[in-house]
Amino acid sequence: GLVLGAYSSEKDEGAPQLTSAGDAFDQLVSGRLRELLSLCGPPLKKGKTRIFHGLHQDFPSVVVVGLGKKNAGVNDQENWNEDKENIRAAVAVGCRQIQDLEIPHVEVDPCGDAQAAAEGAVLGLHEYNELKRKKKPVVTPQLHGSGEGEAWQKGVIYAEGQNLARYLMEAPANFMTPIKFTECIDQKLRSFSSNVKVHIRSESWIAAQQMGAFLSVAKGSAEPPIFLEIHYLGAANTDDSPLVFVGKGVTFDSGGISLKPSSGMDAMRADMGGAATVCSAIVTAAALNLPLNIIGLAPLCENMPSGKANKPGDVVRAKNGKTIQVDNTDAEGRLLLADALCYAHNFNARAIVNAATLTGAMDVALGSAATGVFTNSSWLWTHLYEASILTGDRVWRMPLFEHYTKQVTDCPLADLSNIGKYSRAGGACTAAAFLKEFVTASHWAHLDIAGVMSNKDEVPYLRKGMAGRPTRTLVEFAARLNQDSQN
Repeated sequence: GLVLGAYSSEKDEGAPQLTSAGDAFDQLVSGRLRELLSLCGPPLKKGKTRIFHGLHQDFPSVVVVGLGKKNAGVNDQENWNEDKENIRAAVAVGCRQIQDLEIPHVEVDPCGDAQAAAEGAVLGLHEYNELKRKKKPVVTPQLHGSGEGEAWQKGVIYAEGQNLARYLMEAPANFMTPIKFTECIDQKLRSFSSNVKVHIRSESWIAAQQMGAFLSVAKGSAEPPIFLEIHYLGAANTDDSPLVFVGKGVTFDSGGISLKPSSGMDAMRADMGGAATVCSAIVTAAALNLPLNIIGLAPLCENMPSGKANKPGDVVRAKNGKTIQVDNTDAEGRLLLADALCYAHNFNARAIVNAATLTGAMDVALGSAATGVFTNSSWLWTHLYEASILTGDRVWRMPLFEHYTKQVTDCPLADLSNIGKYSRAGGACTAAAFLKEFVTASHWAHLDIAGVMSNKDEVPYLRKGMAGRPTRTLVEFAARLNQDSQN
């Protein structure tokens, strides 16, 4: 199969403008492609396709995809690069049509940006069907032509990173326990063993570190907790200050004693989306051989109701000595992160970035349009924001006002309550204010990814299911941070 791009003409009725690869193919078939495109209905709209059979013996099926306007560039209203997004969406739909025809190989027109085309192809074809007997045919996408091989390969690695996060998040909770998650990441990092070290910390280590908040969540489950610690040393000097990623790793969240409603609870297998995205970002950084040091921290456990579980009103002590009143056992992610963030300060970090499917309030605020970012550093925000414009996996800055801090520190029995005083108001903001109480670093960002956890049909190049967002933005951010240090 072959996927080729076509731009919308400036005039609605004009003939579509083919990409250079499309032009070359049209010449190869003596102008038949253009002729058929003009015969088969109205001009090709953005994200729509036309499929032709029998045009050329090497490519029995050719899909032409609509790329929209040429050179659209960065859209300041949308906060993304429109050309790249259009290419990702168009290539994904073209590749899926080839998959429907059960053709095992597809060559993809780079459409002027081979990295975006590769991302569209690899993300668009991914589907979690590990446990089904009937699987969709596997399609291998490759670059059409030879000019942009390096950019194509980079796009493949970026997309495979996000697909790894999707795989981890989509897997049922009995197949993705804390230990199985750890084994999966360990396996992925084995091929980079020269500059990657993986430490799998047990419950006794967690207790010795005095991570009382994390342990209080884990004790309700029969699955033992694990603290996963990854060291990727890509910088020329292994002593350079690292970027530290921290990810919430609740492999299943029942809500504990504050039990969630049963409807939709199965989606809480993806409550380790923070751990999945940060660990996948490190796997991707290692595959790209990024020249910087990154440390990944993932507290992994289940949040279950049992005779040993946290009870509403219990008080626990975090690693930094602060006491926390657990007023709602379903606000457990911040308890794990509190201890992990304290531990992150041991590494003299250039920046600490944590990701977590933390609050339903974040989903209410932004939906699936963007990841909410709470940060104490404009420098850090700028890098995350600029990275997200390129990846199309957007971020949006949220407030870290003292206004919210007062709502979590006004607590009858302890230093902090794990929910805000006015529980429904500004829930994502009070959660961020809670985390801020465990941070002294001057460059810290908290990414609340609850809204972008899954995809229905909002991102056209992702199928329905867990989204693995914002893995590519984290990778692009790390790459930019490295360029920043060189400048």
